[in-house]
Amino acid sequence: MPDLSFKGRLFIFTAPSGAGKTTIVRHLLDTFEELGFSISATTRIKRDHELNGKDYYFITPEKFREYIEEDQFVEWEEVYQGQFYGTLKSEVNRIWSLQKHVVFDIDVKGAERIKEIYTKQCMSVFVKPPSEKILIERLILRNTESEESLKKRVERVRSEMQFENRFDMVLVNDELPIALREVNHIIQTFIYGISQT
Repeated sequence: MPDLSFKGRLFIFTAPSGAGKTTIVRHLLDTFEELGFSISATTRIKRDHELNGKDYYFITPEKFREYIEEDQFVEWEEVYQGQFYGTLKSEVNRIWSLQKHVVFDIDVKGAERIKEIYTKQCMSVFVKPPSEKILIERLILRNTESEESLKKRVERVRSEMQFENRFDMVLVNDELPIALREVNHIIQTFIYGISQT
């Protein structure tokens, strides 16, 4: 029987696409065994390298709408037309039942919603690129988007960059080793109340 009495911290990492938040989150999960990754549900098509139940829970739009009706999401959003993303309440409970603190890699609106619900238990971090120009270059270098999809993503990036002041901390990801040191400090301070060296 899982222990549901443990209510850990929640660490939200949000950023425009290409800012490097996923790299930062992966580093944290490799570094701190007391952290657990919140797997989002999505209706988008699975990419070749992705695994269901590891990268995302890939579900149909019909199933997603059913979950919305049943109030099973902490937060959800239609990020692009017909493409939904969300965090299931059961996912937060799954991680807490493992006696771990929850880490979210999530878009800005979902991040705001989680922050509203969990408030003081939560630390929200906006990962910011050094500049919009560098961010767009990173997106182009990924080479994972069609021209039309890249255009949509760039528009969304410009909109999301306006959100940085709504979160607890802004982490500039210019030089990755420096950003990783800073993020380690954030985690240690928020969990333990002191910086562990």
